[in-house]
Amino acid sequence: MAIGTDSRNWGIGRVGIPPMATHAFVGRDQELDELCSLLLGQPRLVTLVGPGGIGKTRLAAEAVQRIQKARRTPVVWVRLARLGTDAPATAVAQEITRAVLDQDSADSSEWLSLVDTFTRIDAVGRPLPSMLVLDNCEHVLLGAGVVTAHLLEAIPGLTILATSREPIGWTDERIVTVPPLSHAQAVELFRKRAELTGHPVEEGQLLQARQICDHMHRNPLYVQLAAGRLIRQPLSVLLHDLTGGVDDRRTRWSQGTRIGVDARHRSIADAIAWSYDLCQEKERLLLERMSIFAAGCDSNPADITASRRHEGGVDLAAIRSVCGDDDTAPAAALATDEIEDLLYRLVDQSLVAVQRTPHAVRYFLLETIRVFARQRLEQRSATEPQRLAARHRKYFRDKVVAAAEHWVGPAEQELLDWSRAEWDNILTAIEGSLIDPEAAALGLEISAGLIALRGPFFRGSLLETRRWTERTLAVARGSIPKQSDLYINAAALICWLCLCQGDHEAAARLLDECVAACTGSADDGWRNKPHTDPNLPAAVDFAWGAELFMAAGDPRAIPVLARAREKFHRLRDRGGEVRAELVEALAAGLLGPAEQALHTTRRHLDTVCTAGAAWARASAETAAAIALAKHGNPNDALAFTRSALEYQMHHADRWGAWWSVHVRTWCLARILTDLTSSGSAGRERLRALATEIARLVGGAATLRADLGGDLTTIATYTAETERAIGIARGVLGAEKYAAAAADGAALRPEFAEVQRLALGTLTPGTAATQPLRRSSPTHWADLSAAEQQVAILAAAGWTNTAIAARRGSAAKTVDTQMTSIFRKLTIASREDIVRFVPEHEIHHVRTESARKPERFGTHRVPAIGAARGES
Repeated sequence: MAIGTDSRNWGIGRVGIPPMATHAFVGRDQELDELCSLLLGQPRLVTLVGPGGIGKTRLAAEAVQRIQKARRTPVVWVRLARLGTDAPATAVAQEITRAVLDQDSADSSEWLSLVDTFTRIDAVGRPLPSMLVLDNCEHVLLGAGVVTAHLLEAIPGLTILATSREPIGWTDERIVTVPPLSHAQAVELFRKRAELTGHPVEEGQLLQARQICDHMHRNPLYVQLAAGRLIRQPLSVLLHDLTGGVDDRRTRWSQGTRIGVDARHRSIADAIAWSYDLCQEKERLLLERMSIFAAGCDSNPADITASRRHEGGVDLAAIRSVCGDDDTAPAAALATDEIEDLLYRLVDQSLVAVQRTPHAVRYFLLETIRVFARQRLEQRSATEPQRLAARHRKYFRDKVVAAAEHWVGPAEQELLDWSRAEWDNILTAIEGSLIDPEAAALGLEISAGLIALRGPFFRGSLLETRRWTERTLAVARGSIPKQSDLYINAAALICWLCLCQGDHEAAARLLDECVAACTGSADDGWRNKPHTDPNLPAAVDFAWGAELFMAAGDPRAIPVLARAREKFHRLRDRGGEVRAELVEALAAGLLGPAEQALHTTRRHLDTVCTAGAAWARASAETAAAIALAKHGNPNDALAFTRSALEYQMHHADRWGAWWSVHVRTWCLARILTDLTSSGSAGRERLRALATEIARLVGGAATLRADLGGDLTTIATYTAETERAIGIARGVLGAEKYAAAAADGAALRPEFAEVQRLALGTLTPGTAATQPLRRSSPTHWADLSAAEQQVAILAAAGWTNTAIAARRGSAAKTVDTQMTSIFRKLTIASREDIVRFVPEHEIHHVRTESARKPERFGTHRVPAIGAARGES
């Protein structure tokens, strides 16, 4: 049979064609680019993998249309969904044969005809490309794998594109995990589908629409199903259904549209059950038990910002500890040593999501799958959820308490990263502890340990942690007395959080309560005698000293904090000791005389450097910078702020960065004052310093809005900042100062732009600071936007056919564009293009050069530097 002579075979007739789109294709530009590059390149088998409804089939169809438009590659589409579970290779082969030959048999003669149909050669005997799409392979993996291996061995020019909820398992398979939609794409899809119901989303409802899409974890199918519910209930009621807890109603939504929809995709429960039913019994049991952990969230690369860190999920140790059974459990239960393999199977089946970092692997269930699994767990046993919740709570109590006790040392960053990643599970454990006073005591230990570890300064907010600790404290009163160490320590730590929030009234009330519990008296005469030790616990002395410093700006805070530090030392509480010494150093730097300020801050810096605690060192460097800015060399202070900021930015420490940015403005103000007094600097130098102060102050205001606390209530802190502002405004004038501050306020906290400005690695985008244009003439600007994009790909070594497939254009269109590019740039070869690519686009050429498809030929690409005449 001659390829392309029978319209039935290549996408025109009844069989072997891609599914027709029922709605507009939304987003997926990056995924399409990657997939088309792969299909034009070396991989013989490319498998799109992801959970049900994520859009694997639609993405494959769009890519196939691009490929066919670019070079008319013959494509056969085979849908395997109608086959029964575990259908053998013969059944899979029959489906392929039917799609290609329009026959229902698969004997040896038809198989030979099938191979012959796909085998295409050119005039000199080289294999020509053809493509087979195997859609929905997850329930027939063994059969699909056997047939795939035979076809790829027999047909040199064949590429197979598969869609599946788990990989096929072929030795050279290229796996492409399909991510969720981006936030913007999900909302766009939701709005388009909502319009079909006659209940469009108004502008004022966009926040609710985005929240719904997030609960649907931006899975296209789930987003569409949620939007379809608008025909029955308004947006606010729909959002109310999505609690993520035991009362979540999403899996109980009645089916909507039935015509034109796969049975697997008629409801959320159907989509998940298709994968769940393919699991073995122990895999199902582990999935159900994992619903005790907090849900995680998968992300589209377009939504990941520079400040985002890998957060969420749990490690294998937690899953083993909470979900595994001991040796006395029944044989049908989960043994700890078999959990790892079961977990890997669930990951392969796209039921458990995985988050990889350079040093760890974490696992989680998306919220919708967690709701489904929790409901199945409750159906299995009414008592099982409570038993697992108790194990979960105890596990995280033990981990948090141990981390709080041992963070001072080289393991500090590892423990902080752990608390950041486990934050949602830690809060889940705290929330679950509110069932009774005994459980709440465990929750209080978790909350107090989290504050002692300084967790809320890295993840969540101070207000959130404070509220959880207050709630557990209130419930735990039924099982622990007010005089207990746990109660007093927790109350003192809440007092510390209140001070960081600027809530001085609540802090004073809690401090009074702590002292009364310790002394048995409500007499507040102790407040007037900070130099006299009333024999309070170390935690209470710390809260008292912090109040004197942060609420009153009283230098007497320094001896009280020193006393707290010494008491923590005697208790061998290294975390408490370092925390007290840090606040003592900050108080000494802002309130103490020069000698005390410099000595105290240096001692604290030596302490944490010796311990090897990197986060504590960054904080100590900020404290040292404060003392030097007031009493020493401001240039030395700037060096400390730079060192601290580099660490804080890298580890997304927003609180530390906020401090360091402000301290930098104090240092610059001191330098500006000294230069003005000495007359040793020109006007431009003075204006540059003043402008940086203004921009940093404006940028710091955007940081503060994201913190959930307010250290501007520290009087001495505010005074130093106001002094710096006054000095900068005096140099610039009120109008120019306000403009510079507005530049800083426009910086984006999510991209750490304020920190980068302070480090000198970012220049605000004002007209005066835009990158300079080349002085030499160039014809690049003569190219249209489309021609520039084509030129970059051509300079990177892509052929015209590959460019057409990548851009979704016809090959003739790219040929015409290339002719225009040659004419406008006055060049005769593709290798010359790179000489005209602007500096700021060169990194795109390098990126595309690494991604260019190799399988069907590319032109030679010279070294970019050499082509541009660079040494």
